[in-house]
Amino acid sequence: MDFLEKNILVVGLARTGVALCRFLAGHGARVTVTDQALPNDLAEPRRDIQGLGVVEDLGVAVPRWEGFDAIVLSPGVPPELPWLKAARAAGVPVVGELEVAAPFIRRPLLAVSGTNGKTTTTTLLGELLIASGLKALVGGNIGTPVVTLLGEQEGADYLVLEVSSFQLDTTSLFHPQAAALLNITPDHLDRYADYDAYIASKASLFQRQGANDLMVLNADDPAVAGLNRGISRVYFFSATRPLATGAWLDHDALKVRLAGGREEIFPLADIRLQGKHNLENIMAALLLALDAGADANACREVLAAFRGLPHRLEFVADLKGVSFYDDSKGTNVGAVATSLAHFDRPVILIAGGRDKDSDFSLLNDLIAARVKALVLIGETRQRLAQVWHGLAPVYLADDMAAAVARAWELSRPGEVVLLSPACASFDMYKDYAQRGRDFQNLVRELNHAD
Repeated sequence: MDFLEKNILVVGLARTGVALCRFLAGHGARVTVTDQALPNDLAEPRRDIQGLGVVEDLGVAVPRWEGFDAIVLSPGVPPELPWLKAARAAGVPVVGELEVAAPFIRRPLLAVSGTNGKTTTTTLLGELLIASGLKALVGGNIGTPVVTLLGEQEGADYLVLEVSSFQLDTTSLFHPQAAALLNITPDHLDRYADYDAYIASKASLFQRQGANDLMVLNADDPAVAGLNRGISRVYFFSATRPLATGAWLDHDALKVRLAGGREEIFPLADIRLQGKHNLENIMAALLLALDAGADANACREVLAAFRGLPHRLEFVADLKGVSFYDDSKGTNVGAVATSLAHFDRPVILIAGGRDKDSDFSLLNDLIAARVKALVLIGETRQRLAQVWHGLAPVYLADDMAAAVARAWELSRPGEVVLLSPACASFDMYKDYAQRGRDFQNLVRELNHAD
């Protein structure tokens, strides 16, 4: 795509929006940026685009879109907004960052997607490659926007990208030479017509792959294992059964066997990050890394040290025999199910936030079996109390401080207090990380008071 002297409207002035403004202006486009937020609330990103000649159209829900050659969306902007539908109907292309970046990618591209685990897997994959002496640039939906990485790619061996369904919805050119789809569970159903539409969005990760490209799929996830595999090479991974090729859990080790017959063993005792869901993430990362030429011994060294990422079933503290865990990144039902299944002790679950049109009843059996008490917060607390009525005692809290205090009051030695909200954070916090930090700080205050 040639942007020289084209009129481009960028929608959203957060991290990706700023990067798009810089990239497009640098390629000679006449850029206008729009955001619903008021100018005073966007002081920092506005400073970041000063001097680029970018026109600002801020504080408006429906911007002026007529006369633009293309509209480029930040990942959080729903493509089905009425004014975007009108723009498409008028023949204006509406695309996302991946579509802008795709024609400029000059290095092999490894991509990771899935409802849960993609940030951990992407981060680990980058570390496996770098430890093997390969230069990997890591970004996408995690950290650095793709258009920013483009300026550094000449000295790189691989681009390693986390990719969300929102990003995939606005691209047709994106072509990863190897890609992993970790799992699919219901999420973001406020953005999709139904679960099948969400599955189709995730499956589009592979839409441009050819015979030499690689798909890495979860054999234990029916929605993933049942995807059309086209003509690509395929490796499966499984935590339940051995495979002819791919990766699997074999008693006390992970085994990897590639198509050429190469086989590597990674003992669980030498892997720091434990839990079934983490082992699945590790298997996917190993398959992508080893296929790309990573050294197995270097991979073993990384796995011995890799601790995982913050706010993902992160241990916070032990207070008088009560263990506190921060799983603030558990923003959907599938993530909470995974976290609850991790514990064989009674759990006081702190949940709630902003709903994404989720079916919370999918957690009923796990709550009945594993949860001692429910402490509910945020916009969904009344709805969650209704859905989970009778499964465990319910307590409503107005904020995180009240929730932590109530959970501590209810807990006994040998039990777990788990923040795993099953909801987005935007009703009370800037993002899941701020929510997790608040929880951790409040737990540490309990420790200090004790």
